[in-house]
Amino acid sequence: MIETITSKALTLYYQTGNGAKLPSQQLSKIARILSALDAVSSEEDIKQLGLGVHRLTGTLKDFWSIKVTANYRIIFRFDDGNIFDVDYLDYH
Repeated sequence: MIETITSKALTLYYQTGNGAKLPSQQLSKIARILSALDAVSSEEDIKQLGLGVHRLTGTLKDFWSIKVTANYRIIFRFDDGNIFDVDYLDYH
């Protein structure tokens, strides 16, 4: 279950469905990703998502990443069966 979202644009979209602050061509994929993250309860669930999911390294080593487009990712932390600090960014 998603507990916290860092991105204001994602928070607005997740809570109200208003995607005005996100790229319109990415809204359906972002919605699928958020829905999938909301259903996650184990690390095994994360690994089975597909969507280019992988653990990050370096300063973001506590985070997982899911590919939205070639450059943009949704990143998040997983702890005790919940999803935290969901963000939408270009980290490349």
